[in-house]
Amino acid sequence: MTNQTASSTGAVNAFDDWKSIATAIFMALVGYTVMVSVPVLSTALVDKVGFTEVEVGRIWGADMGGLAIGAIISAILVGRVNRRHLVLAGAVLAMIANALCITYVTFDEVLWLRAAAGVGSGILTGVAVATLGGTTKPVIAFNLELLGFAFSTAISLHFLPKLTMNEIYIVMIVIAAICVLLVGQIPARPLTKEQLAEQEKGEFHTEDWHVPKILPIICLIAVCFTYINIGGYYTYIELAALKDGIAEEWMTPVLTWASFFAIVGCVIAYYATRFGLFKPLFISLFLMAATVYMASVGITDINIVISLFGFMTLWTFADVYQSAMMAHMDRSGALVALLPAVQGFGQFLGPNMAASVLDAGYGYSQMFIVSGSMAIVALILYMGVLVYMRRHQAAAA
Repeated sequence: MTNQTASSTGAVNAFDDWKSIATAIFMALVGYTVMVSVPVLSTALVDKVGFTEVEVGRIWGADMGGLAIGAIISAILVGRVNRRHLVLAGAVLAMIANALCITYVTFDEVLWLRAAAGVGSGILTGVAVATLGGTTKPVIAFNLELLGFAFSTAISLHFLPKLTMNEIYIVMIVIAAICVLLVGQIPARPLTKEQLAEQEKGEFHTEDWHVPKILPIICLIAVCFTYINIGGYYTYIELAALKDGIAEEWMTPVLTWASFFAIVGCVIAYYATRFGLFKPLFISLFLMAATVYMASVGITDINIVISLFGFMTLWTFADVYQSAMMAHMDRSGALVALLPAVQGFGQFLGPNMAASVLDAGYGYSQMFIVSGSMAIVALILYMGVLVYMRRHQAAAA
């Protein structure tokens, strides 16, 4: 097998090198570690450190807010500076912040340190996503990333609860250090305009992805709403289940096995591409809202399984299409690099919004209703994008 893929015109895309793709996927998973581990990390801060439920939402929300800031930094610089330098800066910042979390343990200190760690993770993830978005077939690249996401989530949910909080921080330091060792596999610069034009000659699309810049920006806003839903649900689902009387011995394996259903989402997403990008995304967002609403009527041993398994399947399924859509609209990678930013910002807003609902005296039922509604908002935004594209294409014809 060759290391790089050539289009029918003979142009070679450096981003198609399997070592580049594998490294970018690993870096993305490192950056998303907190995002995929939030349920057990939330419980760990409550049980092992003594923070309140509201403080937990603020702390991990700050981490996700930092992720958003870091990804914005990547988006601004990814086309202007050596991407390997960005990776080194992000990894070092993440390692330092996680190391300091071992020493400084008050709420205010941990809050700011998690925000700093999130910035480092966001820089790593922004570069990783821009690298995957630069491949010739971004649907496959992002599908592979989310396949890895499924396994990393399962590993995190299974092993992290067995560790102390300080040991969890050490794990985060180690995986960031591995990114430093692999940095040489990432292409230092994006493709030039000439290389992009040459690459597009060998591609075929059912949609015309040459769209005004406002459309990918609207898509980014939709991704943000999707992740507000994800952040609220995923941060509090275990705590809500425990409050409704679900045994922790039941929840831990359910969370672990639910993560493997992310693989199901990737497989279904691969075969659903024959229906385009919009229709599968519409269906997945509607069903995702339904799985969150399911938790609002009260959590039992049965419906928590259905809700979590369905949610994890739809999370990765929707992400494949959201990411691929952005990659097709923006092949330069600048806006694609903002994906982790809006994901992180959504997961910053989601836990904080959920924490505010709880702090106002409302219960988990109302919180899940608010969270699920955010997926419907995202669905409406994507429908608006499709309507514009179809009308524009009809007018051009």
